[in-house]
Amino acid sequence: NKKLQLMTAVGQHHLGNAVIDAALAAGATGATYFFAQGTGVRQTLGQAAADIEVGKRVINILVASALTDKVLKAVIAAGEIDKPGGGVAYVQDVLQAVVFVPPKG
Repeated sequence: NKKLQLMTAVGQHHLGNAVIDAALAAGATGATYFFAQGTGVRQTLGQAAADIEVGKRVINILVASALTDKVLKAVIAAGEIDKPGGGVAYVQDVLQAVVFVPPKG
């Protein structure tokens, strides 16, 4: 019984595909995303935030806890999360999950 964690990354829209590709390459089996708008950092950074997109992509990745660190590092790098205005990434424990897995054969 694997422990699962939900990783959420909120970042600049144009980096969303790179984040998903990096997560998959690091061992994630899939991702769900949607588009959003954010506020806060743009106002705080003032003129320095001119190149930060208002449009964001929110990416949810369900991952086995054994892969969390590897996938998170890949997401941070691809999404430039560790740069000013890059967004945020966080991990939550999943208490229960239900998914259909088709039978083999």
